[in-house]
Amino acid sequence: MEKTTATTLILLLISFFLQQTLSKEIGEDAAERTVKQEKQHAHEVHCSRERSRAAWNIVEEYLMPFVERENYQISSKCRLHPDNDLFRDQEQHKIHVDINEWKCGYCKKSFRAEKYIDQHFDSRHYNLLNVSEGKCLADLCGALHCDFVMNSKSPKTKCNPAAVAKNRHLCESLADTCFPLNQGRSASHLHELFLHQFCDAHTCSGKKKHFPKGRKKQTSVIYLALSILTLMLLPLFYLIVYLYQREMRQGTQNLRRITRVGQKTKPS
Repeated sequence: MEKTTATTLILLLISFFLQQTLSKEIGEDAAERTVKQEKQHAHEVHCSRERSRAAWNIVEEYLMPFVERENYQISSKCRLHPDNDLFRDQEQHKIHVDINEWKCGYCKKSFRAEKYIDQHFDSRHYNLLNVSEGKCLADLCGALHCDFVMNSKSPKTKCNPAAVAKNRHLCESLADTCFPLNQGRSASHLHELFLHQFCDAHTCSGKKKHFPKGRKKQTSVIYLALSILTLMLLPLFYLIVYLYQREMRQGTQNLRRITRVGQKTKPS
């Protein structure tokens, strides 16, 4: 009887495990089929979402901290303005819930990877793209050093003087449009900073450093954890010091008492 019960229990556990595994695989296959179907109906946009994202991240990290410090408002005529990013609204509606979970801010649908939600945007929310203006931030990648950031670990290719000159010209035109010299002290300062931060590195000499003015300061998770740990341990440290000093004082007092008693009982 006990053997029959144990066998039944094992079979039930195996059946439950197989059912869970099968349902998970079916769910994943269904999600992948949905993505593939959406991809088939996706509208073609002649602008790289990946490179546009890289360009925006560069602007956010290596330019905007200085713009905010100067309290300067970038004109909509500047191609670096958020309104001139074809994918900006979609990117802002991309919710990163967990490591393997992304959620669409428009329809609340979930995806296992960022590439799937990108494909979802291309097919289901294509109508939200302002394609009429031709605002492709990826077109500025040459000036903003996207390849350097995206392929920092790949071997360096041979420098092309013509391409370098073209990218430098584009970079300088961005500085002139976004930070006109006749718009005051802040604009002049940012114009000079933009030239040093982005344009000076467009050379084949290899002597100029990329982004020499630095980047947006990011609070390290380790630093934050150590700070919290220090604040938690600091009172404990003072408590230990206090108790140690109190024990030392009591020990000294006890030693004095013993000494006095010894002196009183000492025979003459």
